[in-house]
Amino acid sequence: MPARRATTATLPPPTAPQVRVSQPHGRVGRWPRGAAPPILVDVRRGGITESRHRGHVVQVGADGAIERVIGDPQVVVALRSAAKPLGLAAFVESGAADAFELSAPELAVLAASHSGEDLHVRTIQAILRRAGISQAFLGCGTENAPLDQLTAQRLARDGERPGAIRHQCSGQHASFLLFAKHAGWPLEEYWLPEHPTQVAFREALARVLRLPVGELVTSVDACGILTYHVPLVDVARAFALLADPAGVAGDPVRRTLVPALTRIRDAMLAAPDLVAGPRERFDTALMRTLPDRVVAKGGAEALQGVSLLPGSRPGHRVAAGLAVKIEDGDGRGRARPAVTVEALRQMGVLGDAELRRLAPYHRPPLHDPRGAVVGEVVPSFELAPLSELR
Repeated sequence: MPARRATTATLPPPTAPQVRVSQPHGRVGRWPRGAAPPILVDVRRGGITESRHRGHVVQVGADGAIERVIGDPQVVVALRSAAKPLGLAAFVESGAADAFELSAPELAVLAASHSGEDLHVRTIQAILRRAGISQAFLGCGTENAPLDQLTAQRLARDGERPGAIRHQCSGQHASFLLFAKHAGWPLEEYWLPEHPTQVAFREALARVLRLPVGELVTSVDACGILTYHVPLVDVARAFALLADPAGVAGDPVRRTLVPALTRIRDAMLAAPDLVAGPRERFDTALMRTLPDRVVAKGGAEALQGVSLLPGSRPGHRVAAGLAVKIEDGDGRGRARPAVTVEALRQMGVLGDAELRRLAPYHRPPLHDPRGAVVGEVVPSFELAPLSELR
């Protein structure tokens, strides 16, 4: 395999284009210009607030209208890994999933940001082996691989350097290789924006977002492919579509996505361990706690999308979408889960039993070296119904 070469083709222009503010399905004014985002989380030690996390939360209904919000629903975010299950629709539509006889767990890992555990690696290896593709073609790199600390410690103890297949994005990159093999396209340099697999992914994502493909604003993700910048409310709308593709896709363009998105959603519901990981991964923990009720997919820099399936909310028979963005990127990974769990609590999705199961994510404790609790992370916001903001 040729060495991965640097290219200027993926570099953003000196002056990035502006992301179009999303307006359909009801309008909410922008957050006041120059105002700091609202505080969503307090980090308390000894009863004193030591630090705070600010951010934005928006929840939409099946029709895309904003129902609950705090902060700016129009704040522009990078989709990062939250785009994986959405753009994967192009792969399923191509017939590649059927051609390679993918099971639900195998399809789920292609939409994943997995932990690099043996479960994930074996699943991806089996798919590539069946397709006759060498894992040496994976171009996602090895940064922070594997995410699972026990696996990383074992590899270090055994003197094994993790390969690209342990990278959290190797499932998505494997999907591009499978797509290319199925279509007869080159496997080399599949990560370039002009490669047909990337073009197809981009076009599918544009259909999900109801945008002309030429209006998608891009930059380069950490794994080397493009990522896409959109208003946070459009992330919530995309996840509402994933929650109930047949019920939410009201226009002819989106209706073409129904079979593919339904299959992807059902695969993620069936195999939550493959979506992230069974040890201390929030997406998996949330989906295990609410089986067949939610699909959760996070993205880097503290973006979270949640698909709420029909019937998951008391008094509501229709789907919904939730999107969370922590302004500072949440480097310690504590604010995004806490805010997401609290938002779902306020929406009535989580009862007392579920909250107890999710307590390590809802109000993460702070410990001293001997394990004594010395503080906690506390969500401190109200996700207000839109009717109260007008």
